[in-house]
Amino acid sequence: MDGIMEVPVRRQNMGRKKSEVLVPEMAVPGFTLGAFILLLLVSSVANYPNGKVTKSCRGMIPEHGHTPQSDPPCYISVSQMTFRPGEKIKVTLSGPPFKGFLLEARDENLTGPPIGSFTLIDSQVSQLLTCEDIQGSAVSHTSPSNKAEIKVYWNAPSSAPNHIKFLATVVEKYDIYWVKIPGPIISQPNVLPFTTPKATIAPMPTLPPVSHLTKSFNASDCGNKKFCIRSPLNCDPEKELACVFLSFTRDAKSVMVEMSGPSKGYLSFAFSHDQWMGDDDAYVCILEDQTVHIQPSHLTGRNHPVMDSRDPLEDMAWRLADGVMQCSFRRNITFPGVKNRFDLNASYYIFLADGAADHGRIHKHSQQPLITYDKYNVTGYPENVGGSHSLLLLKVHGALMFVAWMTTVSVGVLIARFFKPVWLKALFGDAAWFQVHRMLMLTTSALTFIAFLLPFIYRGGWNWHAGYHPYLGCIVMILAVLQLLSAAFRPPLHDPRRQMFKWTHWSMGTAARIIADALVIGVICC
Repeated sequence: MDGIMEVPVRRQNMGRKKSEVLVPEMAVPGFTLGAFILLLLVSSVANYPNGKVTKSCRGMIPEHGHTPQSDPPCYISVSQMTFRPGEKIKVTLSGPPFKGFLLEARDENLTGPPIGSFTLIDSQVSQLLTCEDIQGSAVSHTSPSNKAEIKVYWNAPSSAPNHIKFLATVVEKYDIYWVKIPGPIISQPNVLPFTTPKATIAPMPTLPPVSHLTKSFNASDCGNKKFCIRSPLNCDPEKELACVFLSFTRDAKSVMVEMSGPSKGYLSFAFSHDQWMGDDDAYVCILEDQTVHIQPSHLTGRNHPVMDSRDPLEDMAWRLADGVMQCSFRRNITFPGVKNRFDLNASYYIFLADGAADHGRIHKHSQQPLITYDKYNVTGYPENVGGSHSLLLLKVHGALMFVAWMTTVSVGVLIARFFKPVWLKALFGDAAWFQVHRMLMLTTSALTFIAFLLPFIYRGGWNWHAGYHPYLGCIVMILAVLQLLSAAFRPPLHDPRRQMFKWTHWSMGTAARIIADALVIGVICC
């Protein structure tokens, strides 16, 4: 565990007398490997869209939760209007600068999967997607940088239908996009040109009405008529600008929800079966251009919420004044057959969060969300409850891992590396440096073992939604145990197996330190 390999001593002639000088015989780029792993662990994946939009292949609709625009400014052009199987057709998507796009070829009736495949011309701005198990059947952006023109080749398959229509979805910014922009219809030779049947223009979908609140929410009925969650506990949304407030008032078949907090960008809350993000029924109020949008959503893992239809919400209203954002809506207690809307007759943990937003896209909250200490039924007896932004067991887990892998193990490694040749005085039967080193490493292992157990006690088992952290934590724990076992069975100094022990002990110790330090720093930074 010490991460230090014992090395032979080389005797050098120092003038007229000889002395022993410790010279390392190898140099392992552990820092480089550690930095690489650390970058992988703490790099953010949620700041910019990367075009990996295979989930939207079928409907070509971005999961942004906004209404698509009409009258698209972009258009699709092709190099020729006829094609033969196996032939390549150049396809160009152009218009005013846009950030994202999705380009596909379909049959003329827009039924079935994408047709054919594409070949990239510039892989810096475009990439191929596998849509509906057809490799390269769609093209999307690689970054959110502005682009005004995209050129690709479409490869006609051997079993192509008589007519092909190109479609594109274009995103100008997060809340402004056009869906299924129609392009030209190309046909095989000796086939009658496709004639578009006269279509009935469907009206644009209308959103539920939203009104303005005339006065601020109040907490006077909390615990009497309202079920309330507040941070800080017992704060007053009428008088305290920093008060984050959530209330539920039940009537016969529905619940009236009120939410208030600082107007940083968004407020949100979620019902959850556990105290971890993932598979949750969530609701978001987003500030955009001095307007508050109220949006139901659902959470999948630790990703951005997926915005859902506003149809389940009624009586939506909002208010923006004095640096405070407030929103309210009504939802039914039950939604039979609706997957992402929970039955409010049951009890749930409740998450309450706020953070920044840009053009309708929410950013990661700057602090951990407030989570209730227990499950509650918001349609039951009115209560006034609080929660915590960081639960005690997880705080202790983090503190123990920090002390173990940033303090005791580091001091233990320094003792072994620099004090070994000079701190040779016997202490309890062994060299002093070795006894101190061993004590520090045993302390590291003990702290790691205690910290390892705490998340399991808190969670009541394994958490399948916590990402890479628990898996790498298990690796650290296994390496720590193996280090203890290898040290316990260390061969004598002149045993032929001693060299193998040195390498094994050094390798496992270094690997454990790299992974543990990366996890600790990753949690602190992200």
